[in-house]
Amino acid sequence: MTNQDYAPFHLHGETRSSRWLITCDHAANTVPPSVGGGSLGLPDTDMNRHIAYDIGAAGVTRALADALDAPAILSNFSRMVIDPNRGLDDPTLLMKLYDGSVIPTNAQADQIEKARRVDAFYTPYHAAYADLAARRDDTVIVAIHSFTPQLNGRGQRPWHIGVLHEFDNRLSDPLLEILYDDPDLCVGDNEPYAGHLPGDAIDRHALQMGRANVLIEVRNDLIETDADQIAWGQRLAPILTHALEKMDA
Repeated sequence: MTNQDYAPFHLHGETRSSRWLITCDHAANTVPPSVGGGSLGLPDTDMNRHIAYDIGAAGVTRALADALDAPAILSNFSRMVIDPNRGLDDPTLLMKLYDGSVIPTNAQADQIEKARRVDAFYTPYHAAYADLAARRDDTVIVAIHSFTPQLNGRGQRPWHIGVLHEFDNRLSDPLLEILYDDPDLCVGDNEPYAGHLPGDAIDRHALQMGRANVLIEVRNDLIETDADQIAWGQRLAPILTHALEKMDA
């Protein structure tokens, strides 16, 4: 890949006019050419772990967008290059140590390099995100993420799916009600993480703008294959449609 071939985000179904906007902040483990390409000095095993991207989330995002006939935006840079789901003042915006792995290239990155990565990757992603969200007055944002069955050697996480939300519960409340009715699902309310972080993508594009929203976390061992990702996207589409109907009622 060359600098000319590289773009910091992908749009899927860009011309679709649905009120839904599906987003995937941690879609890729790509290290752009201008950051040296490769693996930031890490072994391939680390670049294929959750520290580099949200495993399976991109496939779920595309499948969900297709099922809802909605546009989607997906990042095309690893969260270790610069994290698009963090505020600009967040100390974890450029991680130097994550889940036990030192990131060699980042360990040498200074504030100038951090600002360069923000300008090259973070800012274009969020500009495109903002443009998509602003197309309609009634845009509803669904952010797709995935989480590991275990983190930092702690106990197993039992949830199949987590619904994350902050003070705007218009969509998350009916969504949780519907999900709780499924006996085959273990559902987390603000699990395995709590709410959102100030300045993160949902805060920036949804909460601060008054847009209905939800962040969905799917356990990544459930979406390892293309077939699993498509199945989860197609499973979530009617559930979200029902939740939106309940929200609008």
